[in-house]
Amino acid sequence: MHKIFNPRLIPALIAVAFSGTAAASGFQLLEQNASGLGNAYAGSAAVADNASTIFYNPAGMTQLQSREVSVGGSFIHTSYKFNNNGSSTGSLSGDGKDGGGWGFVPNAYMSMQVAKDWYVGLGIGAPFGLKTEYDNMWTGGAQSRKFDIETLNINPSVAWRVNDVVSLGFGVNWQRLQAEYIRTVGVTNIPGVVNVAGATGTVTLAGDAWGWNAGALFNLGPATKVGISYRSAVRHNLEGDSMVTSNGDPTANGTVAGLNAAGASSHVKATIKLPDTAILSATHKLNDRVEVLGDVSWTGWSTIPKVDIIRTSGALNGATAQTLDTEFRNTWRVAVGTNYQLNDEVKLKFGLAYDQTPVPSAQHRLVSLPDNNRTWFSVGAQYKPSKALTFDVGATYLYVKSVDIDNNQSSATVTSNRGWVKGSFDATAFILGAQMSMAF
Repeated sequence: MHKIFNPRLIPALIAVAFSGTAAASGFQLLEQNASGLGNAYAGSAAVADNASTIFYNPAGMTQLQSREVSVGGSFIHTSYKFNNNGSSTGSLSGDGKDGGGWGFVPNAYMSMQVAKDWYVGLGIGAPFGLKTEYDNMWTGGAQSRKFDIETLNINPSVAWRVNDVVSLGFGVNWQRLQAEYIRTVGVTNIPGVVNVAGATGTVTLAGDAWGWNAGALFNLGPATKVGISYRSAVRHNLEGDSMVTSNGDPTANGTVAGLNAAGASSHVKATIKLPDTAILSATHKLNDRVEVLGDVSWTGWSTIPKVDIIRTSGALNGATAQTLDTEFRNTWRVAVGTNYQLNDEVKLKFGLAYDQTPVPSAQHRLVSLPDNNRTWFSVGAQYKPSKALTFDVGATYLYVKSVDIDNNQSSATVTSNRGWVKGSFDATAFILGAQMSMAF
């Protein structure tokens, strides 16, 4: 099997890791800075107080000093605990313990003024990510034991101050995506067929693609800013491998089980179109101490109605190895926030947000993504010891209502039966982030 990792990425990966555990709905990572975390990212396209505006609205670079750098990261902890209620999954059993865990989402940005009213910048981050991992042989193991999606996004940008009111920005995005999907294969209760539960199927995929983003910022007065921004969808054509291992069961790779005979190990490909997003934001200073922020955003998750994994070699070249039926729907997110200027150096931040899930029903909810609507409760603080140096910290607790799953992937063949998972997930998440911004 060929390796899917691209050695050209090594210099970039030394500078910034690119894995994360989704805290926003679906597998989107809003945590592209920590300075907005305390406000639940309310006002994200209008704030423009450090170089991370490159991601949320590149037009905001016109509000910065001549040269600015911002670096930071967010630690995300998720918890997904399964409660079984009538699943039918052959010999598999158990709740899988906790399918969540820790993830880290780093970011780095640089902005520079190159001429009167013109700025250029570079952003590095991870706008999408997901990791769920359960115990081997758990009840839902035939549907997923591990699902890990990682992205790296490099975003050169330019901004132009048209006049004192209007600024415009544009950027291009080179994005790398790689995924690993592991499940138990050969699980069956079909009479007369050998039960080979314990074999492991692993799919690895990777690819890179291009997208773009644009935004506008309007200074409506000394106290009010409005920002709008858009990030394009990014279509990834992924390539990789599908491999089956026996986990010590000598029948799992034999013709009795039918796994190799059915071409279980092969090269594969898949196409996924990551969604576009649009944001409308506003900030308004009520007085010298109090500022209010608002945000409405839309994400076009319907770009992922399903994901077909297609074999590109072996006995079943051209056949569909598996389909992930997501039926994702478009979503909305609303956020409000407040800043309170405690003194010349310290600002306190508060935020609240409601975030819709793209998952339409219990029948289309995946064990690899037991997602539901969530509410953000956020607090943070900013310490500015000088005009050139700023530190931000933030924390968020995400309340996620218990969510039902009723995903039936039963089939009358040994190679495709993935069982019927019925029950519910108790899910929670919290985020801790820090950011340092410098002007020079």
